Amino acid sequence: MSTTIQFDDFTKVDLRVGTIIEVNDFQEAKNPAYQLTIDFGDLGIKKSSAQITTLYKKEDLLNRQIVAVVNFPKKQIAKFMSQCLVLGAVNGKDVILLNPENKVPNGTIVS
Repeated sequence: MSTTIQFDDFTKVDLRVGTIIEVNDFQEAKNPAYQLTIDFGDLGIKKSSAQITTLYKKEDLLNRQIVAVVNFPKKQIAKFMSQCLVLGAVNGKDVILLNPENKVPNGTIVS
C-alpha cells in the first residue's frame, strides 16, 4: 500500500464516467499509446493519452465507457495535450480499463 491519505484528500479527486468517441494511434509517444477523445456529457469533450495498446484494438474502444480523473492539470505528452487520466488496473504492461457494469450517463460521478 502507498501512503495513507485522509478522506478529504480522496474527495478532491473528480472521477467521472465518459464514452470514448474517437481513437487514434499516438506514434510520437515514448511507449505505445492511443490518443482518446472522450465525451463526459455536461463536462464536455476531453482528450487523453492511454497506454492500453496491448489489450485493446482501436475499434474495440469506440463507444466504450471508461472511468477517468477529470480534474488533474493538463499534461503535455509529445505534441499532444492530455486533459484527463483514464483509469485501469495495471498488470505489468497490460492495463485493463475500469468501467461501469451498466451504461450510465456521460459525466456520472464515481465515488
